[in-house]
Amino acid sequence: MSKVTSKNVLFIHGAFVSKVCWNNWVTYFESKGYKVTSPAWLYKEEAPEVLRSRHPNSEIAKLHLSDLIEQHTKIIRSMEEKPIIIGHSFGGLITQILLSMDLADAAVAIHPVPPMGVLPLHFSFLKATWGPLGFFTSAKKTFLFNMKQWKYAFANGMSNEETLSSYNELVVPESKFVARGALTKTARVNFKKEHNPLLIISGSKDNIIPAGLNYSNFKKYRQNGSVTDYKEFDGNNHSVLGLKNWRVTADYILDWIEKNR
Repeated sequence: MSKVTSKNVLFIHGAFVSKVCWNNWVTYFESKGYKVTSPAWLYKEEAPEVLRSRHPNSEIAKLHLSDLIEQHTKIIRSMEEKPIIIGHSFGGLITQILLSMDLADAAVAIHPVPPMGVLPLHFSFLKATWGPLGFFTSAKKTFLFNMKQWKYAFANGMSNEETLSSYNELVVPESKFVARGALTKTARVNFKKEHNPLLIISGSKDNIIPAGLNYSNFKKYRQNGSVTDYKEFDGNNHSVLGLKNWRVTADYILDWIEKNR
């Protein structure tokens, strides 16, 4: 399909965290001449500490994956041209769905939650997602990571000080319906369909979305002439957006975009 032409970038953050995870990326991409949009998910506009103080949050608890797809679809349709969509984690899944809907000029999925049909059988994935999925608990109440869960899922390999800092900066309550939505037809992607350029990025130390799971996601795409690339970064955990080496990942993405222009 067509080469990348857009200078608009849409960042989509993931579940369990605030949009502030993209702050450094927004500034950096703008310095490279891109027009950046980085919205909060519905009902998550306020600061993380405020949202945590309201847990359980009945508004967030009612959210479904379909609501988030609709939210970002409306944002894209309000733009003058299709954006380059860059999503992390659950935002990566939404990115792949929007690409399949032909709403992206190009797409980058960073450590994405896999679409329906990619079997997540890795032990670390099952361990890290058991709490967020909240089976055998009420979906009327939001899920909020405790420090131990955050350490395993997002901050493994980081110091206790770094873990605490990242928790305070990022963590917000999440809808169990959203988390469970990845296991439903709403998370379906047409892997056979031609699509605009797609890059899937993984990290070798990611517990919640292991690199092997991202590679299985990548391999699902049919080789039909569409640009579909994969890159694994050694040593990166799921907090890739805020690691000390975040600019290495950002520069790789910027270079990939330029190569596909």
